[in-house]
Amino acid sequence: MPEAITYNSNRNSSPVAAAHHGNNGGTGISGTSGAACEAASLGGFREAVCLNAGRVYDSCSGKDCLEDLRIYLTGCGQAAINEGNSVKCRDIDVLHVAMDVEEVPFNAGYYSVDMTFYFLVTLDVYGAGGCAAPQTVQGVAVFDKKVILFGSEGSVRSFRSDCSKLGTVCTDMPIAQVQTVDPVCLGLRVCEHPKPECGCERICFPPEIEELLGGEIVGSCSKYLYLTVGLFTIVSLERDIQMMVPVYDFCIPEKECTTSCSEDPCEMFKKIRFPVSEFFPPKQECGCN
Repeated sequence: MPEAITYNSNRNSSPVAAAHHGNNGGTGISGTSGAACEAASLGGFREAVCLNAGRVYDSCSGKDCLEDLRIYLTGCGQAAINEGNSVKCRDIDVLHVAMDVEEVPFNAGYYSVDMTFYFLVTLDVYGAGGCAAPQTVQGVAVFDKKVILFGSEGSVRSFRSDCSKLGTVCTDMPIAQVQTVDPVCLGLRVCEHPKPECGCERICFPPEIEELLGGEIVGSCSKYLYLTVGLFTIVSLERDIQMMVPVYDFCIPEKECTTSCSEDPCEMFKKIRFPVSEFFPPKQECGCN
């Protein structure tokens, strides 16, 4: 199964101030409080502690079929496409998701999440330069998506000891998070002319993407590539809040670490379970009542 990749709208931002400790204002978060003792006697946990964690206020899932996304290439990559006889999509990955969270006017607590997906597309070009073996070329495709979610209201300004510079404030905007799995390449076609609604000349790519591709991305060319992609996403809005949770015990590992250098390689191999699922794909569930 493909692994999900998570993108955060303020990955480089500082989190909200840490939770308060002790018995503040009669909140009842101490492990020796009457509420905690009563809960411990009923649930069996040792104490109740206050944690600073992100609570998801709203989320949505998406299943998008993105038709005719323009694949942008560097000069060298475009030259290979122009010389080649055919092109095949080998792989596609979500390279980055740029996000912007803004309040929705006249709808208190709701926010719009504007997302720009950057796909890294790996192509096999056949016939380029008269070579029989395919030539590998990488390009970038872009897709914009917008959703509106509930993120609750807040007007708190948070300051932290590790954000001590003047003007460094952790604002109370909700945090947008996007999770994706590997996109599915559904189709690829080569055109002699760009689509009228392409807008190819107006896209500006971050310098990090051009650095990754190894050259400047070109706009106009003699052959244009258009990709159709299947994309699964989960978008959520969350806020850092303080919550009381039960603590049962410390997380102590129940087994010792083993190293392969001290044992025979064949003995180690015998301990590995046979990967049945790799040879026999799972069956589709009926779902009948």
